[in-house]
Amino acid sequence: MEHRAEVLRSGMRRSRHANWPDFAILAMTVAIIVLAGFGVQQMFGPISAARAPEISLAPSALPNYALRTTMRMLAALIISLLFTLVYGTIAAKSRRAEMVLIPLLDVLQSVPVLGYLSFTVVFFVSLSPNRMFGAELAAIFAIFTSQAWNMTFSFFQSLRTIPIDLDEASRGFRFSGWQRFWRVEVPFAMPGLIWNTMMSMSGGWFFVVASEAIVVGDLQLSLPGIGSYVARAIQERDLAAVGWAIGAMAITILIYDQLLFRPLVAWADKFRYEQTAAAVVPRSWIIDLFRRTKALRTWLAAIGSLIQLVARARMSERSSVFALGRSKISSRLIDVLWYGLILACVAYLGLETMHVARAELDLTDLIDAARNGGLTLLRVAALIAIATLIWVPIGVAVGLRPVLAEKVQPVAQFLAAFPANLLFPVAVYLIVRFHLSPVIWLSPLMILGTQWYILFNVIAGASVFPTDLREAAKTFRIGRWRWWRDVMLPGIFPYYVTGAITASGGAWNASIVSEAVNWGPTKLNGLGLGAYIAQMTEAGDYPRIALGIAVMSVLVVAMNRLLWRPLYAYAERRTRLD
Repeated sequence: MEHRAEVLRSGMRRSRHANWPDFAILAMTVAIIVLAGFGVQQMFGPISAARAPEISLAPSALPNYALRTTMRMLAALIISLLFTLVYGTIAAKSRRAEMVLIPLLDVLQSVPVLGYLSFTVVFFVSLSPNRMFGAELAAIFAIFTSQAWNMTFSFFQSLRTIPIDLDEASRGFRFSGWQRFWRVEVPFAMPGLIWNTMMSMSGGWFFVVASEAIVVGDLQLSLPGIGSYVARAIQERDLAAVGWAIGAMAITILIYDQLLFRPLVAWADKFRYEQTAAAVVPRSWIIDLFRRTKALRTWLAAIGSLIQLVARARMSERSSVFALGRSKISSRLIDVLWYGLILACVAYLGLETMHVARAELDLTDLIDAARNGGLTLLRVAALIAIATLIWVPIGVAVGLRPVLAEKVQPVAQFLAAFPANLLFPVAVYLIVRFHLSPVIWLSPLMILGTQWYILFNVIAGASVFPTDLREAAKTFRIGRWRWWRDVMLPGIFPYYVTGAITASGGAWNASIVSEAVNWGPTKLNGLGLGAYIAQMTEAGDYPRIALGIAVMSVLVVAMNRLLWRPLYAYAERRTRLD
């Protein structure tokens, strides 16, 4: 320890003079802090600003709107990351916790953003009734619900598919639960988690309109941001404003890609799990600039040493949350009591729900919601199948070529972030112009924002596919069909299942804004459960909002239990066998 401190002091003496990269990094840091401080100050402004009757469509207002939206999304992303690390770890480590947490995650993923807003916006606004902060919390929470589930599923999948040799190595070194988590599990999960974090950030743009332009019955809130700007432009049928919003989104995505995600992808490359080095190492000009600093690297070395000490600390496993699954008390009696408690809670909630619903709803309402749910289910299944056939081959091709992946990443992020709401004018015009059926031709809008979950997860899986296995397949001259069947598809299958689960849940969510669209006074209804929930939300009919959400949750959970979870278990077994 004394030797390390002496080395650090000597390095500080040698590098006490700053160079121009130090000043460049310092200037960017100060600029980010100033902008963040300005945004935070606005978040605590008076509520009257949030209830302004109109959002300005002047292009000069877009820089401030872009800052406000980005801050909300980054705040939601930080909360989502903390939620992922805690929730995903407990679910992966404890068999009993998994029985509750993963089905609960299925339900949470299936609840649409409008569903959360319908029942939480009044609560959040009441926390700060005279300030915008309550409305800001409501918007951040709504964006969080569009980001967290994808990241949590990815992290859970990574923890459950740790390669057997890494598992044995950690046990051989007698790592504690804390050490194993930070030195084995988190590094192994990092590439997939970062790609899914990018996808979550981009996917949040799809729902930013609903989260910033909140309409629940008589309650209407318009928070300054790109989402509310787009909502006003669509309401007024202002194509020029839509174009300005697209430009502002493109610039915003490019900035946070260069300053945040590109450095993260380059940094996470060192966590690739393979025995041979990658042909091309991802690069980031931010990281290259940081490596050329002198004073900054010296001072941050102390922070890095402290983080390493914390990560390598040997904590008692008895007090660690990561040891939940290794409890020696695993008798049949405890299992029976646990299952009984779960069933009792479900039965109680079911009876209470039926008691409340009986006073407001009848059998006709249930049949109507179920019929609409069946139509949306058919759309989701068809669209996921089409997206799989298109994006799995493309994702593999991109993931196996780091140079191509580096070029495709910002393009894919922009396409993933592009809200389908901005395509509604084109969809409405074409459907009305050619007398097309909204029931059929509104369906593609559901998959526009969610197909990227499949692409990003497949790219993540292909990018960490061991190079030595690819070289072995080439050496044995495995044919193209067998290469897909026996080499690549088994290798990326866990990642694909994660992407398909989140894409499926995202498609259900997207149905809220895709099955009932409008462009000014022109409104189209494609039927389905999403249109049903959207209509009831606009009317403020809470019992039928709850009914629509309940039907959607049941369908999503059933789809996950009967299809995706068996595939997920199969992928986990294949990984363990390999």
